[in-house]
Amino acid sequence: MPTITISSPPLPVPRRRAVALRITRWLTERGVEPGHVVVRFDSPEENSVFSGGLPVEALPHDGTGLRHASVTCRVGPDRDERFRDGLARCIAEALGADERTPFFYLEFRPTSPSDVRLGGPGRMRRADGAA
Repeated sequence: MPTITISSPPLPVPRRRAVALRITRWLTERGVEPGHVVVRFDSPEENSVFSGGLPVEALPHDGTGLRHASVTCRVGPDRDERFRDGLARCIAEALGADERTPFFYLEFRPTSPSDVRLGGPGRMRRADGAA
């Protein structure tokens, strides 16, 4: 159950939806069930993300494109480097991160499905299907 958390300045709902759809499609093309993809957006308070002692808002930026983003990707530990590189590129492109983006950080956290619980009507179950 890949879970992507994107922390960036606020994005309008249509933009968030477009980013989530692009990531979901990329993962679906690689065998992930669309309903198993979770993309979550957080918008930190201004001056709450620092790089090198400076708030990322103070980093030089030409006023166009993405100003900053921090992304955490929770994927299965069996996902290889090629998969991770492709997913990282997909997310960066979907967000519009490029050479003009002053701060873009993406981290992978291997997460076993046995460590994930899913809630449903009246019950919790492990994501790996074990009882």
